Amino acid sequence: MSGTPDKILSPAGALRLEAFIIGLGILALILIFQPLSLKLFAIGSGLVVLAGLVNNLLPLAKPGTKIKTIITVALVVAMIFCIVLLISIAAAHLYGVFFLKPPDPATTAGKVQLATPPFYLQPLVWALAVAALCFAAGVTWLGRRK
Repeated sequence: MSGTPDKILSPAGALRLEAFIIGLGILALILIFQPLSLKLFAIGSGLVVLAGLVNNLLPLAKPGTKIKTIITVALVVAMIFCIVLLISIAAAHLYGVFFLKPPDPATTAGKVQLATPPFYLQPLVWALAVAALCFAAGVTWLGRRK
């Protein structure tokens, strides 16, 4: 950087960051324990994992912390989240391969299952992989900037 001072977190910004982190965890719990929708439960389940990872930012939510440090840690957290999701999807696939019987092609459900592309061709898997690579590139780029 060309001699400009690093931006630091103000007391109000630190309070907002702390409230966001805690609020994310509370929202995740509300979504998990609501009785209305299975989709909201699924979103809450993913959000609980993300909120648990975002809790790593709580020690940085204090006045005087460099914004660059908070962004770097947030990128690392996001990268870990994507990688864990990829590993989970692969583990679920391998569980199905090794421990479940294959679908019956004589049934409609079996035909649908057999027609589904493998997990590594699903758009979500590729989006997670690209996101993880982008987060890793962001961390590397921020680490090289002085």
